[in-house]
Amino acid sequence: MSVQKTIKLNSGYTIPTIGLGTWLIPSSAAPSVVYKALEAGYRHFDTAIYYQNERAVGEGIAKWLSEDSGRQRSDVFYTSKLWTFDTYARAKKEIEAALGEIDDTLGYIDLLLLHSPMGGPTARREAWRALQEAVESGKVKSIGISSWGKHHIDNLYEWDGFKIEPAVNQIEVHPWCMRQELTDYCKSKGIQIEAYSPLAHGEKLRDPTVVSIAKKYKVSSAQVLIRWNLQKGNIPLPKSSNIDRLRSNLEVYDFELTPDEVEKISHPEVHEPTDWECTGMP
Repeated sequence: MSVQKTIKLNSGYTIPTIGLGTWLIPSSAAPSVVYKALEAGYRHFDTAIYYQNERAVGEGIAKWLSEDSGRQRSDVFYTSKLWTFDTYARAKKEIEAALGEIDDTLGYIDLLLLHSPMGGPTARREAWRALQEAVESGKVKSIGISSWGKHHIDNLYEWDGFKIEPAVNQIEVHPWCMRQELTDYCKSKGIQIEAYSPLAHGEKLRDPTVVSIAKKYKVSSAQVLIRWNLQKGNIPLPKSSNIDRLRSNLEVYDFELTPDEVEKISHPEVHEPTDWECTGMP
């Protein structure tokens, strides 16, 4: 299965199919890591208010853009997430804070997500109202959700104030946490799946099947797992601050897993998330 390096979201904007996750990259290191990632070929960066490195990520992007007049802001896709949004007013305040971190460097946010379904149905709807207004203002291009389950999505779609569909649902997806029913449902709605922790926090890099397939293609186990997500039609967000791994995590477009290999790597019979699990919250 061939995979594209970019896909179009339901918002009409284009997103690169691999992004760099920046969770746990400190603000002191983030500008350098992001700059090196851009030099290595990354054009998609994922951060959040909770990560406390939004400004630093923006600074790394801005430095890279400033070094060549041929580089445009539209060449780079920047995502952030709201952490606290229990009321409409709080969501508006969080949106302003997220924009304030990058206003002087990037100017706008490509994709802004609700970081979780926490807070309940009313809080989620009020936050979505604020996000829709941010899109209408032009300062946010696309909006989406993270770690939401089917019932959360259904509840949003049933709301009479619902106008803009989520562009993505960012959830943990890898061969030991496939969430097939949820991913299929999202895609049926036109919602793209962004896969965080696509390497299962490194816990499965020595899996015998993955290692065997990696040897066949002369690639790393991490590259096999990233390619697995791509061939599932997802947008993986591997995290690394190591320059060699930054490069290798992008070098996954020149080999292709067979359908049999994809099946051998997959484990639909288990559910082993390595990060927080909140898709079942009320």
